[in-house]
Amino acid sequence: MGMEVDCQPEDLSRCLYEERCVELGEVKDMRLEAEAVVNDVLFAVTDMHVSHSLSSGLDVAYINVETREGNRYCLELTEAGLRVVGHGFDQVDEELSSQYHETVYSLLDSLSPGYREAFGNALLQRLERLKQNGH
Repeated sequence: MGMEVDCQPEDLSRCLYEERCVELGEVKDMRLEAEAVVNDVLFAVTDMHVSHSLSSGLDVAYINVETREGNRYCLELTEAGLRVVGHGFDQVDEELSSQYHETVYSLLDSLSPGYREAFGNALLQRLERLKQNGH
């Protein structure tokens, strides 16, 4: 059964990469996945970047995020999903056992009302543009 992938031109390299992984049965490189996550939601947070001081690899990557409320988190990205592992940039607290979220949208939605508002506003603007273009 084929997997249908809907891509924007700027996402083409990521989609082609993901298709190649699916076809070859390779493990996704979490560093590349983390960059894609950051690019997807950067518009709705104050700051977000892949950690340079925590080591990332094929199976794990760390992302620092500052919400619009000014709260800072360190997120862990693995095949299991995303979860908060620290309450500050580049911090991993082994005692913290937060739940995994399947998507960055779900995780940020649970952490930040400002993210929810920014995401909702962006969606409304896009719908308005579609309406104006007669779609």
